[in-house]
Amino acid sequence: MKYSNYIKAIGLHVLIGIAIYALPFLSKVYFFGIVVYYTNQIFKTKPSIRAVKILMACAYVVGAEVFIRMTGGSFLYEASKYLVILFCLIGLFTVKKQSQPIAYIIYMLLLIPGIFVAAFNMSESTTLRTAIAFNLSGPICLGIVSVFCYKLKVSYNNIHKIFFTMALPLIATTTYLFLFNPSVRDTITGTGSNFEASGGFGPNQVATVLGLGMFVFSIRFFSQSPSKLYKVINVILFFLISYRAIITFSRGGVITALFMIAAFVFFYFKKVNVFHKLRISRMVVVFIGIGFSIWLYSSLQTGGFIDKRYANKDALGREKEDVTTGRGDLISFEFNEFLNNPLVGVGVGKIKELREQKEGVLAASHNEMSRIVSEHGLLGVIAFSILLFTPLMYRLENRSNLFFYSCYLFWLLTINHSSMRIAAPAFIYGLCLLTITYETNKTKSTKNKAISKHVEA
Repeated sequence: MKYSNYIKAIGLHVLIGIAIYALPFLSKVYFFGIVVYYTNQIFKTKPSIRAVKILMACAYVVGAEVFIRMTGGSFLYEASKYLVILFCLIGLFTVKKQSQPIAYIIYMLLLIPGIFVAAFNMSESTTLRTAIAFNLSGPICLGIVSVFCYKLKVSYNNIHKIFFTMALPLIATTTYLFLFNPSVRDTITGTGSNFEASGGFGPNQVATVLGLGMFVFSIRFFSQSPSKLYKVINVILFFLISYRAIITFSRGGVITALFMIAAFVFFYFKKVNVFHKLRISRMVVVFIGIGFSIWLYSSLQTGGFIDKRYANKDALGREKEDVTTGRGDLISFEFNEFLNNPLVGVGVGKIKELREQKEGVLAASHNEMSRIVSEHGLLGVIAFSILLFTPLMYRLENRSNLFFYSCYLFWLLTINHSSMRIAAPAFIYGLCLLTITYETNKTKSTKNKAISKHVEA
C-alpha cells in the first residue's frame, strides 16, 4: 500500500472514532455504511478476485464488531456474525471452488439435534429463538466461514491486506477508548476487569479484538514496513492498541496476542534466508524493548495494579486462590451435565438455565469446549473434534500458510476464555484453512526467497 493511502486509511478511522464519540447516533450510520459499501464492493468485483474482497469485507466487520456494539450501532446484537455469514454465503455461490470440505458440513449438521433437545425441554423462562441465536450463531458462523475458506488460494500480499483491513476499525476503537476514558488512574480501584477503560463495554471482548490489533501491527512491523517511517507508524499504533488492551485488566486477549505474535515470528524466521534472519533478530530485540516500555507505562498509569492482576493478586497484594476467577467451577458444572446427559446433551442454550436452577448462579463459563459438550453431548464431542483436528490434518499436507499457527492459536485460546460471543474466533479460524501463494511457489527454496523479499529493514 502506498504511504499516502496508508496514512489516509489510518487518519479516516481516527476521525471515525472521534465522530462517533461526539455524535453516538453516527454508530448506526457507520454500521449501515459498512453493509452498503462492502456489499457493493463484492458484487462489482470480478469473480476471479471476489474471494479476496469477501475476506476483506468479513475482516472489516470482525474488526468493527465490538466497536459497533460498544457504541450502540448494531441493530441486532449478533448482526456482525450474520453479516459475515451472508458475505461467505455470497462467496460460496459466486466463487468457484475445487474442494468441498465435508468435515465442516458434518460439523454443522451435528449441531442440529441440540435445537430439538432444547425445544423438547423448554421451560417458561426459555426463549428458544434467542437461545439459538446467541449460542449457535458463533458456531454456525465458524462452519460457514470454514466451508468458504477451506483450501482457498490467497496471495501473501492479499492476506496482509485482509489483516490490515481488520485492524482499521480497531484504530477507531482505540481512538474512542482514549476519548471515553482519557485518565485511567481515576477509574482504577482494584485488579478486576475495568469497564470504564473498556469504553463501558465488556473488557473481555474489548481486549480480545485489541489483541488482534496488537498482532496485526506487530506483523506489519516485521514484514510490511518498507521504510523507517512505516516502522515508526506501526510501532506507535502497536503501542497505543497494546496499552488500551492491557488496561482493560482482561488478560485473555493480551496473552493470546502474545502467543500469536510469537508463533508468527518463529515461523517467519524459519522461512527467510540467513541475511534476513540477522535483520529479524535485531528487530526482535527492539520489539521486546518496545513491549517492556508498554508494560512499564501501563504499570505506572495503573499504580502497579496491572502487575498484581497478571500475578493473580488482589488489590492488597494477596494471591488469589482461583486463577480462573471462578470459571473453573462453571466449567466443572458443564462437564458434569455432559456426564448426566452424554448422548445429546442438555440442549442449545440450556446449560446457563440449568446452572441457575441447580446452583442459583446465573453465569456463563465463556468456554466453548465445555459448552458444546454439555449442550450437545457426544455429538458435541465429535463436532469439537472436527474443529480441533481438521486444520492440523490439512497442515500436514499443505504448509504454505505462514499464519496458520497464529490463527489456530487465536481460535483455540479465545474460545476458552471468551467462547464465541464475537465473530473474531470464527473468522480467524477460517483464515488458518487458506492456501497462501507466493510470487513463486515451485520449490521450498524459491518460496523462501519469495517470503524474504517482503522483509524490510
